[in-house]
Amino acid sequence: METFISELRNGLRIATTPIAEAQSASISLFVGTGSRYESKRINGISHYLEHMLFKGTAKRPKAEMIAEAIEGAGGRSNAFTSYELTCYVAKVPFDKLGIALDVTVDMVNDSLLDLAEVERERSVIKEEIKREKDNPASWVWELLSEVIYGDQPLGWNVAGTEEIVSGITRQDLADYVGTWYVPNNMVLSIAGRVSHEEIVNTAGKLFDERKRVSLGGFAPVSEKKDGPAVQVETRSNAQSNLTIGLTALHRLDPDRFILTLLNNLLGRGMSSRLFREVRERRGLAYSVGSSTSRFHDTGLMVAHAGVDPTKVVEAAKVIIAEMEKLTVEAVGAEELEKAKDFTIGNFRLDLEDSMSVSRYVGTSLLSTGELEDIDDTVSKFRAVQPEDILRVAARLIDRKKMSMAVTGPNDVTAELLAELQG
Repeated sequence: METFISELRNGLRIATTPIAEAQSASISLFVGTGSRYESKRINGISHYLEHMLFKGTAKRPKAEMIAEAIEGAGGRSNAFTSYELTCYVAKVPFDKLGIALDVTVDMVNDSLLDLAEVERERSVIKEEIKREKDNPASWVWELLSEVIYGDQPLGWNVAGTEEIVSGITRQDLADYVGTWYVPNNMVLSIAGRVSHEEIVNTAGKLFDERKRVSLGGFAPVSEKKDGPAVQVETRSNAQSNLTIGLTALHRLDPDRFILTLLNNLLGRGMSSRLFREVRERRGLAYSVGSSTSRFHDTGLMVAHAGVDPTKVVEAAKVIIAEMEKLTVEAVGAEELEKAKDFTIGNFRLDLEDSMSVSRYVGTSLLSTGELEDIDDTVSKFRAVQPEDILRVAARLIDRKKMSMAVTGPNDVTAELLAELQG
């Protein structure tokens, strides 16, 4: 699988990954902005705008016209917003790619931002925020971000708050488009049965009127230095949701491949250490695992579990103990080899269809400015040794630097803080 990359004069980067036997073509149009690029006054505007771009353009003034154009071609479309990027996606039969590309670019380039639609969607987004708050298993992640990062963009909800969303105006949305939705801040990634030359020619015409614009940036993260922290939000739930987080590695840290393996050893899959110890051996949780996130200048490593409210502290002790083992005991060769096979297998399977490929390529180009070769990535995973896992674990895992967030019926703040303080 080979990816071809071109850059137009206005700075738009175009990447195509031909898949000869594919029956589909998938578009991922990335914009290099997300909630990290927002001020507090307009927190949530990236997500708000993502909603609005489906509400009508000069060419297709009604939302149903956009939906019907894609669905009438037998396809589907969607979008998502994160801290550092926004992405608009469409997947169609390969012979309908032209329609999907025209619709997607039209949305990004020529949204009406109709005032009546802005007001209508405001209510929709506020309901979305309420729904997230009402889901304790989801809301606990927002609490953890808040306790780790505090009052800065990585500590805010990507969707904003009901109060802030109430104050965002149509002019705010239009200004945000003019600042960030510019060709030199976008990557168009298409995978499937496609021709690079045809895509470049078509995209060149669709973006012909758009000019390069000087870009701003975001404030670097301010890492907290004041020791462990715990935040508990008491709710009358039948289950408590526990998260334990550490700041970790940024997007291009040389140890990122080692951390991926370390995390998979710890908490991904039914053969991971947390699953075996917390669920299988002790019966403390039905759901347990760990994950990592990487941003431009920082990252996160998080262990999480859904547990009986009377066993939150016990579960936290077991999870922390499993994390700390990685800092003092070298991983056995057989366990590490299985983790490599699991990691590489999942990495390859995640690139199995055209949409996955288009998103992988686009995310890499927008976030790092380069595309990591798949075989090189596999080689880097294979090269990891037990002493590498030990070194990175020791670099990151320290209970005195951990933060916890819990949603559940019992206030266990004091007990958890005491555990972190050792």
